[in-house]
Amino acid sequence: MATTIVRFVNVLVLALVAGAVFGIWVGYNPLSLSATAYLEQQQNAIRSLNTLMPVLGGTAGLLTLLSAWLQRQSRVDVVLLLSAFVLGIGSGLITRFGNQPINAIEMTWQPGSMPSDWTQLRDQWWSYHTMRTFTTMAMLALVVWSSIRKGNEAYPQPTS
Repeated sequence: MATTIVRFVNVLVLALVAGAVFGIWVGYNPLSLSATAYLEQQQNAIRSLNTLMPVLGGTAGLLTLLSAWLQRQSRVDVVLLLSAFVLGIGSGLITRFGNQPINAIEMTWQPGSMPSDWTQLRDQWWSYHTMRTFTTMAMLALVVWSSIRKGNEAYPQPTS
């Protein structure tokens, strides 16, 4: 029962992370925005998500490790979940060393006095975000796969 609960919460929390990241990727492409629109959107997103997303991402990572440990008797599940964890670490590193330094710079900007290179930083941020979108979605896919695959002890095969 504990394994089932951990799996459920893991999928739920990771789906929240992946959904937010995917939603930003699909709905908030900044490449066609004016400087003012970009700045308002970006600063609002940073203020709203800068604390919540790392907490959710870290929680998803810990739950993925816990799930791997609880399923240690299944080599396939352990490999899937540890691979997912590595992808989550990748997403976290992209965020910490790619997106967040740019976020810190952008939070100092004021409308009407944007630096001349603002589009270069915007494009770098977007490139990092695209990378973490794919690593996060791959992490979610592996966690879900582990949770629903045939042969998983939570879904025993019928005996003849």
